[in-house]
Amino acid sequence: MSSPSVTELDTNGGRKRSLSVQEVKTNDVLDSTLRITIESALTRKLDLRLMPIFALIFMMHNMDRNAVAAARLQGLEMHLGLSGVRYNAVVAILYSSATPVPILYNMVWPWNIIILSCLFIITYRNRACVVVWGIASVLIGVTNNFTGIMICRAFLGVAEAAFLPGGVYILSNWYTRKQLAFRIAILSCGSFISNAFGSLVAAGVLGRMEGERGLPAWRWLFFIEGSITIVLGLMAMIILPDCARDTRWLSASELHLARVRLAEEVGEADQDTSQDSAWTGLKMAITDVRVLLFIMKAFMASISSGFGNFFPTLAATLGYPTTITLLLTAPPWIFALIFSLINALSADRTGERFFHYAFWHFVGILGFIIGISTSAIGARYFMLYLLASSFAGVLLGPVWLTNTISRPPAKRAAAIGLVGTCSNIGLIIGSFVWKGTWGPTYHNSMIISLCCAVLSMSVALVIRQKLIRENRALDAQESLLLCGPNRERIEEFARLEGITFEEALVRKNGLRYLY
Repeated sequence: MSSPSVTELDTNGGRKRSLSVQEVKTNDVLDSTLRITIESALTRKLDLRLMPIFALIFMMHNMDRNAVAAARLQGLEMHLGLSGVRYNAVVAILYSSATPVPILYNMVWPWNIIILSCLFIITYRNRACVVVWGIASVLIGVTNNFTGIMICRAFLGVAEAAFLPGGVYILSNWYTRKQLAFRIAILSCGSFISNAFGSLVAAGVLGRMEGERGLPAWRWLFFIEGSITIVLGLMAMIILPDCARDTRWLSASELHLARVRLAEEVGEADQDTSQDSAWTGLKMAITDVRVLLFIMKAFMASISSGFGNFFPTLAATLGYPTTITLLLTAPPWIFALIFSLINALSADRTGERFFHYAFWHFVGILGFIIGISTSAIGARYFMLYLLASSFAGVLLGPVWLTNTISRPPAKRAAAIGLVGTCSNIGLIIGSFVWKGTWGPTYHNSMIISLCCAVLSMSVALVIRQKLIRENRALDAQESLLLCGPNRERIEEFARLEGITFEEALVRKNGLRYLY
């Protein structure tokens, strides 16, 4: 890939010439009028390198975990003996096995290497997890009983959970706060695309491959989707870096700018000091009321969004054959994709967070009310559009968290891990909310989900009010005496910027929380 270039006026000939980023001195990157142009070129380079592979991985992540929902319509339960609540247990085991992993991955590195006992993961960290969950997905296709699919789903959950919080953390190491929401939305677009077109793929496989080589079609679904995931995981090992210190495909000036622009947002270098360990990060996170509020918000949101694992089942209540049912599930997710991109782009441009989060919860609540109120086919299909669109707000949650808990990195990583863990606990509960005995209307499930959505919105409002108060306190604060690790981080920022400690303090005092 060629290096981004900018245009500079040649004072001798009065003509313009192309100037590569590598030619620009470090001070030029920071101080000259070329800064905006070079930073735009850097962002484009990051987008081209990171976003496509991330979006594809998240697409396969959702397809692999939700393949059981489609396979359920074509004999999975009958062949594996998933009677009663066994199917709910198959859904829940993925989240149960994943629950401790976000903390282990984001905080206790390299202790999680020892726990996972895998030298391969030592080298490639979360990238190898993609290969592992692809293998687990393929193996589901060869299982013959309840125990076998439970074991495979458990490994699938561990591997996926190791990648997801790591993916958010990687992006937060590269993009500024105002760029992050839209990138997370792009990343999450993979999930919506998989829900939409994954249903189309499932319809094709389940409709055309029944009996191929003597195997039921649902087994071929896992074979095909798992194999694609393995290939993407191998590609990710080569393409994805963790942070600016771990990459070889940017020049020295680009690496410097990548670090400095993150530091400028908060007046601190985006790195831990010698006193910031994983455990100090955990202590800082669990003693921060804001982190606890984000945990409560994510926990309730996860329960309310548990319908995502049963979306084909809800569509099946319309009374159509399997292939048509799967085709009907695609349009709602396409609309959800469009709404999510618009919502994230608006959140980035305005810096507003609460209303961009709460509005879509309200949309989901309307969907639950319609589902509870009527059994008409048209109304219930419209309900599916509303429920799918509610994910546009849920996906803003991780962005709001990283915007609020931005420094030090050890605390940010611990906060992401804690919220991810508690979200998985919510998804475990949500897996049992949609019990088969409550079908086909699922009124009880919808009432529980509606209440949890209201609670999540309420906690989000509390977070907003708290951040407003903290911003007012920062407005009134004229000076701040810093010492210890905080002073060390700001001194590092001043060194990177080539400014005095006092000037760095002025920028530090300019930090405001997004709400």
